Amino acid sequence: MQDSSWIPLPYYACIFAAILVHISTWFFSPLRSIPTVGGSSLPILSYFAARRFVRHAKSMVREGYAKYRGSVFKIAMLDQWIVVVTGPSMIEEVRKRPDTELSFNEGIGEFLQTRYTLGQDVHHNTFHVDIIREKLTRSIPTILPDVIDELTLAVGEHIPTRNDGWMRVNILQKARDIIARASNRVFVGLPACRNTEFLDLAVSFTLDVVRDRTTINRFPNLLKPIVGRMVGSSASNLKRAIPHLQPVIEERRRKMAEYGEDWADKPNDMLQWILEEAAMRNASDEAIVQRILLVNFAAIHTSSNSITHAIYHLGERPEYLHPLREEIEPIIKEEGWTKAAMAKMWKLDSFLRESQRYNGINIFTVMRKAQKDVTLSNGLTIPRGTLVAAAAESTHHDDALYANAEAFDPFRFARQRETQGESTKHQFANTSVEYVPFGHGKHACPGRFFAANELKAMLAYLVLNYDMRFDEAHPTRPENIYSGYSVIPSPTAEVLFRKRQ
Repeated sequence: MQDSSWIPLPYYACIFAAILVHISTWFFSPLRSIPTVGGSSLPILSYFAARRFVRHAKSMVREGYAKYRGSVFKIAMLDQWIVVVTGPSMIEEVRKRPDTELSFNEGIGEFLQTRYTLGQDVHHNTFHVDIIREKLTRSIPTILPDVIDELTLAVGEHIPTRNDGWMRVNILQKARDIIARASNRVFVGLPACRNTEFLDLAVSFTLDVVRDRTTINRFPNLLKPIVGRMVGSSASNLKRAIPHLQPVIEERRRKMAEYGEDWADKPNDMLQWILEEAAMRNASDEAIVQRILLVNFAAIHTSSNSITHAIYHLGERPEYLHPLREEIEPIIKEEGWTKAAMAKMWKLDSFLRESQRYNGINIFTVMRKAQKDVTLSNGLTIPRGTLVAAAAESTHHDDALYANAEAFDPFRFARQRETQGESTKHQFANTSVEYVPFGHGKHACPGRFFAANELKAMLAYLVLNYDMRFDEAHPTRPENIYSGYSVIPSPTAEVLFRKRQ
């Protein structure tokens, strides 16, 4: 009788052959010619560097930036290698490469795992991008008063200070709630934007996307479809969202059919724009709701982090409140709460831009995925299927690009705008090869102009109506959390608020 522990020789032969194929593939890969940072580039050994990347990505990328500025290096992540480009000229080169070579959609799809976190249709059919870039941006002057109206109500409800007393506020948590409500005034309109169940879903969906993409990106590409189906929350979130929005969708469709172009009080919001585009594409209600969830993720995730960073700086240095108030008050008195007023607030704009530079949204930006072998101007080749990104955090802390780059200088960009010909270049939402939190080029964040105005309105309202500071026992702003390539403001820190004295 054969021993049950006996394993046939062909089994070992297959394992040995697989290892040989893996090693030989690596040996002949063009990636070998790209320098490695953070550990060994050898198969299996590189996994230890990938583990280190989860907790020490910032220092690893800074090390690579210092060694290879103006060129590229690679870092092992848990699921694959990423090639990091450094310096303005290399960022510009990646920006100029066509999507047939370095694809933005496939790159962002890998980083966010959009197929599983947002849905297959959203990943493959991106008509929402043009709606955001064109209709949302063009509509800012008319929709901003509604956003400010909702901000005013939401801030009062979520930061209900009483008399002269100080109130402890977990600002990241409250920022999510306030931004969800103000943004949905423009996304789905009244009364849906005040539906607490829907708003809670929008916030939880945002957190689910971040959590799910982190989990999926821990696994190799071969296992991602399986893991994505197991942990991805897109289907369940869509199922929960449809009952909230389907009655609104059906009512609007009825009025579109009844009134056509003569619908006098037709809503001017994201849901209506998507509905009109969906009608031409014969898109389903599910496709419409998926895109409403997507714009909620984009708005809530980045904007709540950004406003939290800014308020942490004010909490640490409340003396910055005075020059901001000196600027904001006369402008509001003259212009009211309008887009024209926001445009005149150079110091406020600079404060947010500098906070974004100093802290950032992610360590990486200008994400791409190679669709073919791409040879760069320096002769190095990026193999097909490789992720590519620019070193955002290191770029923003480069003393060759920013004087005293390690210091938070709130009015740095306001001063630069005073130079002749520089008044628009250094605005919060403008991108360049030196300033890349929103990306750069044709694929820069399409909603950044709306986000910039919403953030400026929110910060201006808080500055005018509240005093804020950290507790005297902990007077400095908390350190950011770096998890892989994500930059997260402290989720537990509290800022003291009181009605302005």
